[in-house]
Amino acid sequence: MYNNDIPTRAELPSAAQLLRSTIIAILAAAVLLVTVVLPAEYAIDPTGIGRVLRLTEMGEIKQQLAAEAETDRARDQAPAIKPDDRRSGLWRPFAAAFLPGPAMAQPAPAPSRSDETTITLRPAEGVEWKMTMAKGASVEFTWTVQGGVANYDLHGTPSAGGKESSYKSARGVAGDSGVLTAGFDGGHGWYWRNRGRETVTITLRTSGAYSGLRRMN
Repeated sequence: MYNNDIPTRAELPSAAQLLRSTIIAILAAAVLLVTVVLPAEYAIDPTGIGRVLRLTEMGEIKQQLAAEAETDRARDQAPAIKPDDRRSGLWRPFAAAFLPGPAMAQPAPAPSRSDETTITLRPAEGVEWKMTMAKGASVEFTWTVQGGVANYDLHGTPSAGGKESSYKSARGVAGDSGVLTAGFDGGHGWYWRNRGRETVTITLRTSGAYSGLRRMN
């Protein structure tokens, strides 16, 4: 019978060797963090290697697209009115403009509909389009870009307030398609940004249970 050789104590790695290997692994992870992860995800490039590898540009686009979408969506939210303000005479002239009715707070199930929307984006221009959807409702969609590509973020905003959710995003694409299922009552749709040098046209086709498809900015 053959028994495998058992390594001797001299063949086993010493504590110093294990420590050296651990330090090397930590340093390698730190290098990857600084040269790859930070530039690609957060546009932080202290070494300059990320820009050489074009990773910093990716991170800048991600951060800029997220910031632009957040800024545009913030403009759509009406300012909150405190209960004490309702007793003030200054509140009454603006009540109709700022207070949403029950239908806005709790969207009713919408009948099925279909739309084809054409959107024109000049260079550096961004635009947001949303549908009103009830929780669980689904919409089939497809959109294509003529004349170039676009960055986009597919997201939803709860009608009752709360954190906005991003379903999907990408940069420099010529289109997308799929099924959007609302995770909550509220507005759901796309934010597009044209980063090219030429004007592009986006054709959006939607079909499903939604209402109020409109431009938000």
